[in-house]
Amino acid sequence: MVEPEFRQISIQRQCELLSLARSSFYYEPASESPENLQLMSLIDEQYVRTPFYGIARMTAWLRSRGYEVNHKRVERLMGLMGIQAIYPKPRLSKSSPDHRLYPYLLREVSISRVNQVWSTDITYVRLRQGFLYLVAILDWFSRYVLSWQLSNSLDTSFCLAALDEALEKGKPDIFNSDQGSQFTSREFTGRLEKARIQISMDGRGRVFDNIFIERLWRSVKYEEIYLKDYRVVADAESGLGNYFEFYNRERLHQSLGYQTPASIYYGN
Repeated sequence: MVEPEFRQISIQRQCELLSLARSSFYYEPASESPENLQLMSLIDEQYVRTPFYGIARMTAWLRSRGYEVNHKRVERLMGLMGIQAIYPKPRLSKSSPDHRLYPYLLREVSISRVNQVWSTDITYVRLRQGFLYLVAILDWFSRYVLSWQLSNSLDTSFCLAALDEALEKGKPDIFNSDQGSQFTSREFTGRLEKARIQISMDGRGRVFDNIFIERLWRSVKYEEIYLKDYRVVADAESGLGNYFEFYNRERLHQSLGYQTPASIYYGN
């Protein structure tokens, strides 16, 4: 796996020694052509700077940098990355008929304690020769990252794994997400309903309904992902693991009175 002296050690034990999830050893990152991967990296960085850029503006921005792209190509890549402009727009995709949508419950709600509201979202993580998807679950009051998972596809299973891990730490009154198929799936909403958690969903196209996790993604990308240039899945797994430990237990947040998320969440 890494060095000759490890060859007599099982894969499970190697992953434990390296603090890696065993699943990361087995799957390859999702991939595109080198040119598309370069475009996706540019789109990702520009979107973090200007989340109000839709397909037309992003296409124009790429062209201004010398890339000969059309809007259909940019639309496909942004869709693959799971990003969209923050402004409301016509409904371009239909939810699965068996997926129930829920109202947004957090408008004008005062967030005053831990485990009052949790939220989740998925973002794109670039690698040198591919990409991954990252899901995280965040406590709104403390900004504590309760769990996170990586995947090479936008299936529901990695989101369920993150939810199960978070629920081992506590239970919120309200759980907020966007209307993505992972979070509207019967498996996901069923877990929340079984735990008697109220379900809240952002309005379509309204990224700022989930503003705290959008701020988390900005921090993760500028403070970790863009600085590290991950080579393989294991690099991303290790790097993000270290970052979230730093984010929760060492990074001082101005909005928290220069305390850490862990100190607020656990009350110490």
